[in-house]
Amino acid sequence: MKKSRKWIEERRRDAFYRKAKREGYRSRAVYKLKEIDRKFRILRRGQKVVDLGAAPGGWLQYIAESIGNKGTVIGVDIKEIAPLPYENVKILKADVFQENIEEKILKLLGSKADVILSDLSPKISGVWEVDVAKSVAMCERVIELSRKLLKRNGKLVMKVFEGVDTKRVFSSLERDFSFIKLFKPAASRKKSSELYIICLSYRKLSNDFQ
Repeated sequence: MKKSRKWIEERRRDAFYRKAKREGYRSRAVYKLKEIDRKFRILRRGQKVVDLGAAPGGWLQYIAESIGNKGTVIGVDIKEIAPLPYENVKILKADVFQENIEEKILKLLGSKADVILSDLSPKISGVWEVDVAKSVAMCERVIELSRKLLKRNGKLVMKVFEGVDTKRVFSSLERDFSFIKLFKPAASRKKSSELYIICLSYRKLSNDFQ
């Protein structure tokens, strides 16, 4: 389906969209991650990072630059991601709900991750309750994967749509991390209900995937 002329014009007027084009990033969403990283110190040189919902690759660009050549980032998405000119980026075309996907990620990564980032978003239906429920289901899947992929003291950042069901997400995270905070970056559109959950200091549990 073709995008409306109004949508195209709004995007062209968007300051973060224009900035991304100038600076060579694939999406305006990179400035959400940049602000999160500056505020919460998520990324460091040499880390192993998993980026879920990585298409079109804007976050991957910033992560690759932040972790340096000694780090590794795995970008996972059901959509195709065009190759990036970074030796430390690996792409896995897959659905996060795919069975045993954590084993494929671990094989590419070589060991457990220091950081998991998720910008996963459902296809918007326009029905708020339905979209929130789908977003929460994605978050619950990310939490499930984090328990299998994160190192002790690892970090998790994930997008969620704000709603009543998001309380379930917090309940799941409280036993896993020492620090949890909601954050809305400046690059998030004002009318959007998206928030990012910042989770620091993963408490590895005895029944975690080995």
